[in-house]
Amino acid sequence: MAGPVITPAVGTDSVDRLGNVLAVWAHPDDEAYLAGALLAAVVDAGHRAVCVTATRGEAADPDADAESRAVLAARRSEELETALGLLGVTEHHWWDLPDGGCAEVDAGLPVGRLLRLLDEVRPDTVVTFGPDGFTGHPDHRAVSRWVDLALTRWDGTTTLLHPVVTEETFGQDRALDEEYDVFAMGRPRMVDPTEVRVHLALEGQLLDRKVAALVAQESQTAGLISWAGMARFRSWVSIEMLAEPEIE
Repeated sequence: MAGPVITPAVGTDSVDRLGNVLAVWAHPDDEAYLAGALLAAVVDAGHRAVCVTATRGEAADPDADAESRAVLAARRSEELETALGLLGVTEHHWWDLPDGGCAEVDAGLPVGRLLRLLDEVRPDTVVTFGPDGFTGHPDHRAVSRWVDLALTRWDGTTTLLHPVVTEETFGQDRALDEEYDVFAMGRPRMVDPTEVRVHLALEGQLLDRKVAALVAQESQTAGLISWAGMARFRSWVSIEMLAEPEIE
């Protein structure tokens, strides 16, 4: 049976069921695109929202030299800290792993860090990529593996949730997806609506905060917003949907 459905019209009781949340991502802006409103709602409900970002996103331009990558890493770091502030997230961990190289990292390092965080936070809910990586990015998929490994070794209990889509919500702006090759590396897991645990259909204040957090990450979003227009961009990011892992 589907679990809590969260919409702007619902009070904090539904968010309360998620409790303290640990969210683990690969790059700056992953958190805002896939769970920005969720993290803001969790904080508003009085719970902890702890965010991990594995890399500084320095390889966003694959043709950049080392100096340019360092400049971009510093810029994206500042942008993300601003974005998290807009969402109300005050607990954030940088891991400084290589952008584009997470799949080659010895899993022992991130898994060990995750185990220490799990022990400290004791999260009721963990949010991260599913094995599909949502967009298929190798860094996203590596993060998913690390979380799975850590949870198999942890002695606590939590609910693991992954970003997903349904047939109705996938490609709600297909032209925009195709123009920016969003799913060039792979597509997100598509689920039946009955499998959805959290569904945020955003409008009003929660959508405003999510969009503000994305606008703050100007190095990654300015071009897209300029091309699509703000109204279309807001609509494109107005749904967040999470489900438990697929049963094998």
